[in-house]
Amino acid sequence: MITATALHKRYGDTVAVDDLSFEVRPGMVTGFLGPNGAGKSTTMRLMLDLDRGGGETLFDGRRFTAIRHPTREIGAVLEAKAFHPTRSARNHLRMLAAGSGIAASRADEVLEFVGLAEVKRKKPRGFSLGMAQRLGLAQALLGDPPTLILDEPANGLDPHGIHWLRDVLKSLAAEGRTIFVSSHLLSEMSLMADELVVIGRGAMIYNGDLEGFVREFTRSTVLVRCPQADRLAAALRGAGDVTVDALGDGALRVSGMAMGDVGEVAYRNNIMVRELTTQTASLEAAFITATAAAEEYVAGGVE
Repeated sequence: MITATALHKRYGDTVAVDDLSFEVRPGMVTGFLGPNGAGKSTTMRLMLDLDRGGGETLFDGRRFTAIRHPTREIGAVLEAKAFHPTRSARNHLRMLAAGSGIAASRADEVLEFVGLAEVKRKKPRGFSLGMAQRLGLAQALLGDPPTLILDEPANGLDPHGIHWLRDVLKSLAAEGRTIFVSSHLLSEMSLMADELVVIGRGAMIYNGDLEGFVREFTRSTVLVRCPQADRLAAALRGAGDVTVDALGDGALRVSGMAMGDVGEVAYRNNIMVRELTTQTASLEAAFITATAAAEEYVAGGVE
């Protein structure tokens, strides 16, 4: 369990992290989201006592600096290329293993696991960003820790690599590990995350399950098709505070009424329905709505 309490960081007059408190529970993937400049990386550094600021973060009741062998308990990667450029990938990991009392053979195991066994004797300075991300994950897994903290681990990965990373993190969470991962790939996060911490301008916007976030910041609609669309639209408008939009070809989009209630209105009015489907908004739509006021860098529109 990770428990962050009242995390705070200021750079001059700018508040980068504003009194953040949240928990990251074991057995699930918790996604960390926010626009550019929201304070995600600073928050992660505060959690690991790598930056001075207010508040504290406890890992099973202990601060990071109080853990005797942190590599064995917390695997963290905050930079995509945090390695010595002239040391081979294998020797880089062996050096870290020696400093943490981990068997040198573990370096080869994690390199095999992340798919870098064939290049383990090469120097990482020639690695692509995707390969560097895999080496970073190998570094995080070196001590077989129960907790992982990863900042944008999918950056630079190709579609196969992103799919692989998703499966890896979900399988590690299924083993009971605590996974805290930031990403700008919202479509991927929607498939990976169980819970979310969403911030904007350093302040908390949302902390809870992914489905709850989508429900809170978007509005689901119902798509209905029937031969008597005009009659059904009138009946729906008379049944409550709903919005009904005609889409043409006998289709209606209904907002403000559950699918079952739409079907009941049609039944009571003896109107045949050929299609009745709930259309749930995406994580991306919810994110755009939730963080619109917190976006720091806003580009001009296209004319």
